[in-house]
Amino acid sequence: MAKKDRLTEVSVKIGTALGKADKQARAHARKVAAASAIAKEDLREISKQVDVLKKQLAKTTERLKKALSS
Repeated sequence: MAKKDRLTEVSVKIGTALGKADKQARAHARKVAAASAIAKEDLREISKQVDVLKKQLAKTTERLKKALSS
C-alpha cells in the first residue's frame, strides 16, 4: 500500500510540473503573438511612409528635370 501512495504522490508532482510548464508556455505564446501583431502594424505604417517618400521623390525628380531642361 505504501508504494501505491508514493506512486500517487509522484504522479501528482509530475502532473503539477507539466501543468505549470504548459501554463508558462501558453503565456509566452500569447506574448509573442501580441508582439508580432504590434510589429506587423509597425511594418504597415513604415511601408506607407516609404510609399509617400517614393511619390515625393518622383515629384522632386520631375521638377529638377524640368528646371535643368529650361
